[in-house]
Amino acid sequence: MNYILFDDHNRIDLLPFTFTRPVAEIRIGILTITEKWKKYLNAGVSFQTSDYLAKKYIRTVQIGKSNIWINGKVCPNPALVKEVKALKEFQVLMYNKTLVAANTGTERIFNPEKSNSRFTFKESTAKAIIVKFIWDIFSKNAEAIKEDFELLTKGRKSQPLSKSNKVIGKGKVFLEKGASVEGAIFNTTNGNIYIGKDAVVMEGSLIRAPFALCDHAEVKMGTKIYGATTLGPYCKVGGEVNNSVIFGYSNKAHDGFLGNSVIGEWCNLGADTNNSNLKNNYGNVKLWNYGLQELIDTGLQFCGLFMGDHSKCGINTMFNTGTVVGVNVNIYGSDFPINFIRSFSWGGAEEFEDYRLNKALEVAEKVMSRRNIPLTEEDKNILSHIYKLSKQTRVAETY
Repeated sequence: MNYILFDDHNRIDLLPFTFTRPVAEIRIGILTITEKWKKYLNAGVSFQTSDYLAKKYIRTVQIGKSNIWINGKVCPNPALVKEVKALKEFQVLMYNKTLVAANTGTERIFNPEKSNSRFTFKESTAKAIIVKFIWDIFSKNAEAIKEDFELLTKGRKSQPLSKSNKVIGKGKVFLEKGASVEGAIFNTTNGNIYIGKDAVVMEGSLIRAPFALCDHAEVKMGTKIYGATTLGPYCKVGGEVNNSVIFGYSNKAHDGFLGNSVIGEWCNLGADTNNSNLKNNYGNVKLWNYGLQELIDTGLQFCGLFMGDHSKCGINTMFNTGTVVGVNVNIYGSDFPINFIRSFSWGGAEEFEDYRLNKALEVAEKVMSRRNIPLTEEDKNILSHIYKLSKQTRVAETY
């Protein structure tokens, strides 16, 4: 069986994070959606995504004798995986009006936006996490951590937790090989805590579950973290964090508040950066939507900052409630910037100007080299395409 993770119309609603990745590469819980499917299926997967991402993400595509196409915004669970594997040829699995998966047999092409008379439909009875909007990433993170924790730790034994730590509650604290945790207080009353391979929790840290610290990530001294929070691989985080997801390779290493937020890869938040996650009138937060080119109601009272890959801000930066920052943005200054900042912008509250592509690529290359990861020609081509998109008045028309 060959499995292909496809992007559907919600891809635009998940910008700016899907500027640089297929939908399934979003991290929610402990793992990316791709990693979840690989583990549940015990098989490799490939992607059907935007053309400009193809060289990086579709080179391993193989159309097999029997092909199952899976919606990249749907997170797997044991019940759902069983239903997907049981699909017969030309059978489609639906859940709450969302196309979850389709078995196309030997058909090499599948368009999820167009119906096919050959397909028959069945409704899923599995309750799946579906990531339709960018705020789903943090608002559904508690459930995702719970599912991933069970997937990753089932039948396994944690590395021993040092007696210098204190654990409150009846939840579990699971340490992978090489994890270093000293002098921390864990409250597991509301869930479990996962500490990844070679990850570090420094002394004086206060952490409430559910919480996931991925491989090689660090929690700095005296950090305060409220669940449900995920810190992706190689992140360095300090200060105060509440119900947020950082994809990976990004730093918030100093004091400052980050709440109800999602941060992409290769980002850096300067010392004492703070974001608002609650409006003064306690009303619902509205966020910029790239497809509609307008603010839309999230239905949430608490909603903070959303920052695309390779974006950075200087010390003492303040972000208003419901701020969306694109890819490769450099923000500085003492006042609140606007609540939507287009990709490849440079500036602050007074004005933003063009962040020249060659300069942006130069910085990205330096940042990635510190982790011994090259900025490949494929990466440069992707960022160049996003740079061109940032000049368009309506991204949806060219995306």
